[in-house]
Amino acid sequence: MSEPLGPGPQRPPGSTDDEEVFLPDANYTSPSVTFLQELPSYQSILRRRTSAGGTQDRRQNNHGFARPPAAEQRNLVERTGVENEAVVRSIREHALNISEKRRLRDIQEANVKYLSGWDQWKQTRNKSWKKFLDETKELSSYLELWRNDIHNIEGKFGTGIKSYFSFLRFLVLLNFIIFVLMFSFITLPSIISQYGVLNSSYDKLLPPKGIEPQCTIYTISDTKGLVYFYTYIIDLLSGTGFLEMTSLFYGYYRIDTVLFNDIRYNVPLAYLLTTLVYLSLSLLWIVKRSVEGFKQSFVREEDPFQSYCNKIFAGWDFCITDLNASQLKHSSLKYELKTDLEEERLRQKKACRTTEEKLRIYCLRLFLNIFVLALLSGCFYSIYRATIYSQDIISKVSSKMTFEGNLFVQYLPSMVITLANFIAPLFFSYLIRFEEYSPAFEIRLTLMRCVFVRLANIGVLLFSLRNRILCDRKKCEACGYNYELYPCWESRVGQEMYKLMIFDFIIIFAVAVFVDFPRKLLVTYCSYKPIQSCGLQKFKIPENVLEMVYGQTICWIGTFYSPLLPAIATVKYFIVFYIKKISLMHTCRPSKRSVRASSSNFFFLVVLLIGLILAFIPLGLSMTRIPSSKACGPFVNFNNSWDVVPHTIRGFPTALQKVLNGIASEAFAVPFFMVICLIMVYFIALAGAHKRVVDQLREQLVMVRSNTMSPFLPPLPASFSVVLH
Repeated sequence: MSEPLGPGPQRPPGSTDDEEVFLPDANYTSPSVTFLQELPSYQSILRRRTSAGGTQDRRQNNHGFARPPAAEQRNLVERTGVENEAVVRSIREHALNISEKRRLRDIQEANVKYLSGWDQWKQTRNKSWKKFLDETKELSSYLELWRNDIHNIEGKFGTGIKSYFSFLRFLVLLNFIIFVLMFSFITLPSIISQYGVLNSSYDKLLPPKGIEPQCTIYTISDTKGLVYFYTYIIDLLSGTGFLEMTSLFYGYYRIDTVLFNDIRYNVPLAYLLTTLVYLSLSLLWIVKRSVEGFKQSFVREEDPFQSYCNKIFAGWDFCITDLNASQLKHSSLKYELKTDLEEERLRQKKACRTTEEKLRIYCLRLFLNIFVLALLSGCFYSIYRATIYSQDIISKVSSKMTFEGNLFVQYLPSMVITLANFIAPLFFSYLIRFEEYSPAFEIRLTLMRCVFVRLANIGVLLFSLRNRILCDRKKCEACGYNYELYPCWESRVGQEMYKLMIFDFIIIFAVAVFVDFPRKLLVTYCSYKPIQSCGLQKFKIPENVLEMVYGQTICWIGTFYSPLLPAIATVKYFIVFYIKKISLMHTCRPSKRSVRASSSNFFFLVVLLIGLILAFIPLGLSMTRIPSSKACGPFVNFNNSWDVVPHTIRGFPTALQKVLNGIASEAFAVPFFMVICLIMVYFIALAGAHKRVVDQLREQLVMVRSNTMSPFLPPLPASFSVVLH
């Protein structure tokens, strides 16, 4: 056995391994090191090393960390291939000084000559491959979008604001990938087939038999001759006119099959499947990113005393390098401590409430929630009426209106939605003060109300359009939809989503240029006391995130009706990044109400997931319930978009049809659902067990903290690490 690296804690004679008693020593530092070696992360490393290179006998050096024994050094000669590479990794991870690591490395290199040629080649290959992967990863980090900008923001304002800009970068990448999917599988085949590129051709969809002739008529306002310049501006902002029959909207893709030599490309099936793919990809990517934040937030529940200790001793953000940002961080920590004390005061006040006080506060909350519901109902009704009025005017007298009137009517629903998104949160922030919730719960409840009103406004708009598309009158019986107002209703929905996207960008740009910048000038150069008391505009992270989620939900819904809308969203968020960065650096100030990076990332993705779920609902209904247009689009030969799936399955071999029909039947769906429920119950129980383990670890930390000054503290029992795993 190798000699100890230095003097350490002495063991009294007669003590066993199960009952370690450490006597005080001159070089003895703290028993907390022994506790660290019992943590799950350290035990996991030990198990990985053991599985890679056999059972390893570890001893403690004078610092309390593991050291490989002499037997392990002798076994270096016998290990080859992957095992040898694992040994190299374990040497790098050992808490040894440089001379010790170099000595072990020299021993290994000296023993390479005893290996066979095949083993030497495998070892060299593994080293070269690992080096190549490390260099590739390092190079890719320099190609990361906005890498330096986000690092500078993190250095000046901390990780909370940095998480917002990282979230914005994620949306840019997500929309770019969605655009690549839609362009590659839908737009590009349609374009190249119409121009005969690569010897391609196409079969254009013909009106189906048994359909009334008026259902197949789709004409747009063709501006010929002398046209006012503002007409093109209106068309560009509203998606009408010359843009309506371009590849931007659904009505352009009236192609059944694209022929590439002998290959037949089914455009309707590709259109539907690509839509399902981008929705599924978004769901998987969001869930994958949110799981990491959920793990942290799941175990982050802490008692008030731990909260105070964490803020005082571990609350500082060491990424901050700017003086103003450090002062802001001081104010933020001070605000958090005040908030914790306020929550503790409210908890004590809640515990001392009498029955009359409880009845009073519950009645007040009920009244305020009724008022909130009334406010939401007013917003929803305003959006509904604005949408109905706008659609009627556009369909009847839009060509006779002036430029200002036409633009106002086109954007009336968007303006009402934006006004509701601005007014409702102001009422929510004011009313929450009277409900006597804790400060943390006030923030969460207000944000959830704001999320609901923003996303519900989109739903009300779509509901209004649906009521106009599906009418109960006799004139809708021929086609199944209101063909007089909406000969191609999918393109009309795409135009509404397009206008919402454009108007949202205009509002973000206008607020930064015409509100934040003049306010900065007034606060800087005007000494009038009321203006100075207002101060600079606060850069509130949750409100900015809600703006991004609102725009992304519009993109998810509108991509089916406007396949190139993700390209517009990508450009929009790319520009918004620099708008927000300039506003943060020059015209705004960060809010004193800080946001933790880990919890904020999880919150951002949860809100984004809610927006994605909302997007599934109208898209699913339009694909399966609403009849597709008979005058435009790739689904003119089908009753609705989803009918292309059973139509394609009927062309498969009989055996494959039976398998797919069985998967779609209730006999498969019910057992599958039960298995999924069992799996969910298992993981929920596993998460509860992990949470109990975390609570046990916290109790052990309390014990270690209370006995830190004692030199006779025994280590945690070895069985405790078994419980952890």
